[in-house]
Amino acid sequence: MSPTPVKVGILKLGCVGTAPLLEYLLDERADRGDIKVRVVGSGAKLDPEEAEDAAKGMLNFKPDFAIVVSPNAALPGPTKAREILKEAGIPVIVVSDLPAKRATKDMEAKGFGYIVVEADAMIGARREFLDPVEMACFNADIIKVLAVTGVYNLLVKNIDSVIQAFKEGKQPELPKIVVDRAKAIKEAEFQNPYASAKAMAAFEAAKKVADLTVEGCFKIQDREVYIPIVASAHELMGYAKKLVEEAREIEKQGDTLVRKPHAKDGTLLAKVRLMEKPEKK
Repeated sequence: MSPTPVKVGILKLGCVGTAPLLEYLLDERADRGDIKVRVVGSGAKLDPEEAEDAAKGMLNFKPDFAIVVSPNAALPGPTKAREILKEAGIPVIVVSDLPAKRATKDMEAKGFGYIVVEADAMIGARREFLDPVEMACFNADIIKVLAVTGVYNLLVKNIDSVIQAFKEGKQPELPKIVVDRAKAIKEAEFQNPYASAKAMAAFEAAKKVADLTVEGCFKIQDREVYIPIVASAHELMGYAKKLVEEAREIEKQGDTLVRKPHAKDGTLLAKVRLMEKPEKK
């Protein structure tokens, strides 16, 4: 076993629903002794110059592996960032949204891992509609949708697997996953079929949000048309959030809510009943 913590670098370029809490998903109680995490970001921007500066900033940390999380990993900025890290000999996992799917073959050919989340929808980024409060509300909604539908569980499981490989001195197998409804819901481990059905509906609703925001932001130029389109997308994400809240309440009412906390050594524990003690599976 590795005597020193595994160094995990997280490079954030712009924002998607997986980005705001990613480092905290790996150490939710801030007591893991097996990892050391550094986060470097470019803020809201993800153009090549900003991405390059951020990636070079990550090199100083000398991570054992890095996670690059951004919208549309096929864009020049995220592409530049991951290539800089790879050239430095750092294994890279790309975490991105559905538009990145068209870059998965290229990423796989070049040795990158990837987790592409279909339900991580683009925000309705029209100036007439999106202000700081609207932006924050949308991200709050999508975070809850991704959390309850199992997307975050899938992220944790696969990143922890890479961490474990480094701890054992093995060559890590980087994930190569497009997260669809079935893959996400499986990781949520719902015990009640109605809860599962509500979460499935929420996942599909979030996917549809992406269709609407892409239409409203890129395909329609008439403001009288695109403003209600992006507004409807945010309303739909809000409804998806309500669905996952209902799903979680169903599980809580039956005392069948699965929880998976980390132990101090990084082991992922599990429990179902509220008053149970979490144990290694």
